[in-house]
Amino acid sequence: MDAVRAAFRAECATLTGILAELDDAGLDRPTTCPPWAVRDLIAHVRTGAGRLADMLAAPAPPRAEDAAGYFGAAKFTPEVDAARIEAARSDAARSEAVLSTAGAAEAERIAGGGWDGVPVGRSALPGEFERSWRAADAAVAAAPPERVVRTRHGDAMSLTEFLRTRVVEVGVHGLDLAVALDRPPWLTPQAAAVIADLLTGGRPAPAGLCWDRLTLIRKTTGRAALTPAERAEVDAAGFRWLAFGR
Repeated sequence: MDAVRAAFRAECATLTGILAELDDAGLDRPTTCPPWAVRDLIAHVRTGAGRLADMLAAPAPPRAEDAAGYFGAAKFTPEVDAARIEAARSDAARSEAVLSTAGAAEAERIAGGGWDGVPVGRSALPGEFERSWRAADAAVAAAPPERVVRTRHGDAMSLTEFLRTRVVEVGVHGLDLAVALDRPPWLTPQAAAVIADLLTGGRPAPAGLCWDRLTLIRKTTGRAALTPAERAEVDAAGFRWLAFGR
């Protein structure tokens, strides 16, 4: 739990800093997760990072499965994907509406200091992201690591295992945001270690691939294509990794 929580905090804090620098033009950029713009993808990540606050407030289910099981094919059916896409777009629009309908004095206060001390800049989304992940982190800190939670898909998972999935969500979508914003990837070493371990089941990649963790994550999540030589190396070694949707 300590390592996973440290990875969650590090990755979320880094993304918070990136989001604080964005202007409206940046928020409107398209991403490699169509039809989302940057603002929609931020809303999706914000929702995912903050889920644990509500989950830990609900009764604990009796059993648990692991993080790899969470990313099963049932989570990426067309119906589930469509709901996920629309939820993020609606969430982003709602957040922008809150800011745009504020009075002039309130808008100035939001731009300068934020709601409840959380800076939001020209968009409500970055500040809401920080508020959400910090609330989730506080809830995690107050709960025993063996606590079982129920996901929105109905899965029962240990708190530590579900937090691993949150590191994946924030870290991998951070790679998508970096591409959309024409910035170098900012994936933290702590998050890279957690994500790579989950994707490979704790097994090292074949030595002939010469992948660092960032490359491994990009290749195994479809953010970068395998070269013919890499495909041959993967097939020869029988190397398999966790597959899930974008």
